[in-house]
Amino acid sequence: MKEKVFFEKKIYTIDRLFPKKTFKKKIKILSIKTLGNSKKDDLTFYDSKKYFTHATSTKASFCITSSNLAKDLPSNVEPIIVKNVLFELAIVLKKIYPLADIDYPDLTLKKANKNLFKSVKFGNNVLIGKNAKLGVGTIVGANSIIEHDVVIGKNCVIGSNVIIKNSIIGNRVVLQDNCKIGQKGFGFIPNQNKNIKIPHIGQVIINDDVEIASGCTIDRGSVDDTVIGNNSYLDNQVHIAHNVKIGSNCMIAGQVGFAGSSIIGDNVSIGGQAGISGHLNIGNNVKIGGGSGVVKDIDNNQVVMGYPAIPFKDFIKKNKKNNE
Repeated sequence: MKEKVFFEKKIYTIDRLFPKKTFKKKIKILSIKTLGNSKKDDLTFYDSKKYFTHATSTKASFCITSSNLAKDLPSNVEPIIVKNVLFELAIVLKKIYPLADIDYPDLTLKKANKNLFKSVKFGNNVLIGKNAKLGVGTIVGANSIIEHDVVIGKNCVIGSNVIIKNSIIGNRVVLQDNCKIGQKGFGFIPNQNKNIKIPHIGQVIINDDVEIASGCTIDRGSVDDTVIGNNSYLDNQVHIAHNVKIGSNCMIAGQVGFAGSSIIGDNVSIGGQAGISGHLNIGNNVKIGGGSGVVKDIDNNQVVMGYPAIPFKDFIKKNKKNNE
């Protein structure tokens, strides 16, 4: 799916973004991207060795980083050395995307124009934002809101009281009642006087044949995107934080929570009320038992359970020993 820009963007040269720094080249910054997605004239950031591989191959022109990590960057990337990478990133994001740190109401919303969307069926009180696109055969339930520039594919079913913003949705997707898709996630730099909010400039991408049950919340990405793969199903009241990527053919039971930036492989099954910590990699064909707490990476084809989640056989042995 093609990327859309949902937020007002201002263009700055790098020296205007960091007026106290000196630069070899003073070029305009086209965008802020993650290490792996950056291209020439982009600004990126590197704050953890966890992303070493992406850091060594990034194509960005500039990178916000710390003195001990700067040596990992390619020679063509000019480092911007700071004390707190995420704090400086938040400040720069606010300059370039001044309206992305708060979800302001969409003032372009209007009652659905049935002449404009002749092949779409609407319930009562549906509101549609400017430049939104809805595919042939899609149905939208009562009191739902589809904000500006949102794209929804063909033959989708959007339930009642659904709010969709900053999102691109594929074909044959089902969003049941009361889902909230594309709002700002939970991101800020703690400060005693005033917390510094991190603007979230990403989007939500939901691929074909996904079904999302009632009351789910899917946050948009911060700098990257939040992605749901083909043919994945989410049960009621699942929360997916910013930048999470869920693979294809996944089955997620009710009340599961995903912290930010975790990557879930294909064919993963997760039982109800499990929690997945942030910045983790969960392999393909993994099964996670209900109520489990996942706090470290899981390799392909594993079955885990418990808190912290451990291989299922070890979990059974541990419980058996505790009960003797």
